[in-house]
Amino acid sequence: MTKITDAEKALSGIKDGSVVAISGFNAATMPEYLIVKLYDLYRNTGHPNNLFIISDTLPAANNRGLDLVAKGMYADGDFNFIRGFMLPFLGQSPWLQRLALENKVAAYTWPIGVSVHWFRSKALGLPAITKVGLGTFLDPRQDGVYLNELARERRECSVRLTEINGEDYLVYDCPKPSVALIRGSVADELGNLSMEDEAIYGTVLAITQATKAMPNPGTVIAQVMYVTKAGAIRPKSVHVPGPLIDYVVEAPLEYHVQSASIKYDPRVCGRVTPSNVCIQQDGKLDLEKVIARRVTVELVNLMGKLGRPLIVNLGIGIPSTVARIISEEGLGDLIFTTVESGPWGGVALNGDDFGVAIAPFAVLPMPDQFTIYEGGAIHATSLGFMQVGPSGDVNPSFLPERLPGPGGFPSIVHGAPRIYFAGAFTAGKRDIRVENGRLIIGRDGDIIKFVKKPYKIAFNAELALKAGKEVLYITERAVFRLTTSGLLLEEYAPGVDIERDILGRMEFKPQISRGLRQMEPELFIEQRMGLREIALKLLKQ
Repeated sequence: MTKITDAEKALSGIKDGSVVAISGFNAATMPEYLIVKLYDLYRNTGHPNNLFIISDTLPAANNRGLDLVAKGMYADGDFNFIRGFMLPFLGQSPWLQRLALENKVAAYTWPIGVSVHWFRSKALGLPAITKVGLGTFLDPRQDGVYLNELARERRECSVRLTEINGEDYLVYDCPKPSVALIRGSVADELGNLSMEDEAIYGTVLAITQATKAMPNPGTVIAQVMYVTKAGAIRPKSVHVPGPLIDYVVEAPLEYHVQSASIKYDPRVCGRVTPSNVCIQQDGKLDLEKVIARRVTVELVNLMGKLGRPLIVNLGIGIPSTVARIISEEGLGDLIFTTVESGPWGGVALNGDDFGVAIAPFAVLPMPDQFTIYEGGAIHATSLGFMQVGPSGDVNPSFLPERLPGPGGFPSIVHGAPRIYFAGAFTAGKRDIRVENGRLIIGRDGDIIKFVKKPYKIAFNAELALKAGKEVLYITERAVFRLTTSGLLLEEYAPGVDIERDILGRMEFKPQISRGLRQMEPELFIEQRMGLREIALKLLKQ
């Protein structure tokens, strides 16, 4: 019995009201063809409808995947296709965010780490039990996992507080998937699935395991680029065994890209591993590069303190630029960068391509990657921020008109022993330049980011201090350290006025270090900083 079939036949068995698990870290591992054809089936027949969507991250990019589906729902004025979703990240999907903001569907969110571990737990018939999210907006004593009122009313997904051996934990749960839409590169005639040309493994196997688990084993449909003869795939290259897959659908290549802007690059999937990869910075030295350089300097200093190479995580936005600085400074064999989607090493990409790396030396499944993060097996992380409060609490991305979800942020800050938040000091339209080794603020951003009360808290500074974490807040004009008294200003950029450009652009007054010093002038000069030489000297001491 062949499992190879067309999309309509594979998808037509999905019942109204099904819980559908879909793989996808943005475009990576997103079964875009299956998503589009499923929505076409609904538009043509009215079925399946009233679906509940669960994902490990976000099976969408701008105008692709679920974002395109949400856009179509608005164009048709028909919101019966999806009744709700649990998505850890909505940042690359403006139309899904709109569905949530306007209360059109029930919208829930968890951290990515909780989601990927939940799929494995659900395969065992269990919820996800973790400390991740305690003391943040995810905690039921604050907002919980509900992004809108419809979710709060229906509560199909939940989080509750429990106590184990006298310590607080959070219990996350959602309905078990009855259908899984997954993606691989090649399947043989028996359904054995290889992911050899994918940028990442994602959570494809765990999603399959959760769907096939008792009670009520569900249906697994896999999208692939190619089908080959039975037995043609090496056993150790099989990521999902064929008996766990019900249908295999070949997709047109335009619906099977490695990332939002990369159709296929052999360096992304490891087919080609160049000995040296250096992606040039766009344009001249700017404030983002200054911030990324300062984070890299901190990592080099940490390397000297520990006397060993480092394993670090880099988040989306400015932190992902740190990977380019590491490459530019020749530090790739001393600072091993990781991205939450699974890649180790190489050069992490940004924007819609975040989650993909050029020439990584290893790629792990996401549940294994987050086990490393949450267990604290990395030396440091650099993550972005939108708002910082007086005690050091951080809101990474939420605003009343913006609901991007927490992404991997809560899971990573929970485990990482050192956290280097990295971001511009203000937001909004601005004219900030780097000239002659100085920071020139022609026009400052009109949005204050160091505020009295962050909109939502995803990093609890008090709990971080209790856990003994080292925390810095690195911007283009100031560097702060987290202390028991709140933020401590330790460094300022050459060319700025401390009262006017730093203290005058905050809603609260930080502590001022007695050893207040200027940021290193090399950060503001357009040439390599020689960090490799510095790192090697530190390691020899």
